[in-house]
Amino acid sequence: MRAWLRQRGAEAIDHPGGTLYAHLSRVHDRLGRLGSGAEVRLAGLAHAVYGTDGFDLRLLDPADRATLRYLIGEAAERLVYLYGACDRGRTWRQLPDTGKVWNRFTNEAESLDPVLLRPFADLSIVNELDVVEQDPAVAEQYGADFRSLFTSWAHVASAQVMAEARQVLGF
Repeated sequence: MRAWLRQRGAEAIDHPGGTLYAHLSRVHDRLGRLGSGAEVRLAGLAHAVYGTDGFDLRLLDPADRATLRYLIGEAAERLVYLYGACDRGRTWRQLPDTGKVWNRFTNEAESLDPVLLRPFADLSIVNELDVVEQDPAVAEQYGADFRSLFTSWAHVASAQVMAEARQVLGF
């Protein structure tokens, strides 16, 4: 996966903290330190491949999901697709109550079972923690919103990720 990301130019794409490749690697590593399994870590390494609602630069068209499935496996790719497809404005505030993710590609909502909801929440939080740590302007602008949002996610995220969010965001 790392070689594929480099081949696609992720090391040359600016992102808070350096490059997109560095960001993806940090998210992967942090998920590992917080106890996430291999599939979630791999999803962390590839989470922006289809672009995201906050970073809409694509390394791979979402119509070509088979490529990523081959590289990281079906379960990890499913999480990457879900993360990339998430319409944050329609999803994030309601997520702990509804368990639904609105897909910005299809304009449909999907209810997640707990087996997928927790990794989705953990990946989402860890991604934002890295961005906040790497860019003080993001921390200043969105820190209070993230504290409020992630506090509401406490029952859907893992205890380890929530402890990390509390430490980084100071709540």
